[in-house]
Amino acid sequence: MIDSSLTFIGGIGVQELILLFFFFVPAILWVWALIDCVTGTFSNSDSKLIWVVVIIFVPFLGSILYFIIGRSGRVRKE
Repeated sequence: MIDSSLTFIGGIGVQELILLFFFFVPAILWVWALIDCVTGTFSNSDSKLIWVVVIIFVPFLGSILYFIIGRSGRVRKE
């Protein structure tokens, strides 16, 4: 009997892809933003603290806002 579910290579189905998209991608984005913010050098130390708090307490939206707005406040290394 042929299984009629949508199973891709390696046994990954639709449910796993949904889990991957809605859980793992935002989690990786959150960790990346937090590490980038903590290791970065900002012109104002208060803005670094504010961005860390925003990233921690508003994970997905805070990470996106950090990458769009917050990275411009970092000091560029030359």
